[in-house]
Amino acid sequence: MDDEPPARFEAVYRETYGRLTAYAARRCDSPQDAADVVAEVFTVAWRRVHELPAGDEAVLWLYGVARNVVANHRRGELRRQARSARLDAELADLYGDSPDSGVELSAIAEAFRSLSDDDRELLSLVAWEGLGREEIAIALGLSRNAVRIRLYRARRRFSRALAEAGVHLTSQSRLAPAGRSL
Repeated sequence: MDDEPPARFEAVYRETYGRLTAYAARRCDSPQDAADVVAEVFTVAWRRVHELPAGDEAVLWLYGVARNVVANHRRGELRRQARSARLDAELADLYGDSPDSGVELSAIAEAFRSLSDDDRELLSLVAWEGLGREEIAIALGLSRNAVRIRLYRARRRFSRALAEAGVHLTSQSRLAPAGRSL
């Protein structure tokens, strides 16, 4: 095997990709997660190509890396699920059915999920993170004007989605608590 790092990495990649993909697929919940794991394994292998053993030991080393990446992926998934559960509880507290709200949490959640990822991110940064346009512009690498326009459009699409879901806002019922506006 050639000692030059790019050639060495490429040879190991060709020899082990299928086996590592199968390894990850058996341990992950979805093909996308398995693909992420495999990509991370080969990222580590590229960064540490000088530590990569020669011959058949390379795949064993990569299995060890894959085991760690899968464990990290699972821990990350558990953290995401915990955050989601906290957010669901927070939403239930904020927007749960109360006699005077007239707003169903499930309808709001469904309308929110129907939005694009970009729209959900913008609305979340405003409503949950409490960021202003300038802060969002910095966080997303956009101009303040672009944020203003995208936020306006996201709010309109959310309003339409709520209307389609049968959620109608009145002057007494608001989706956001006092001090926060979507």
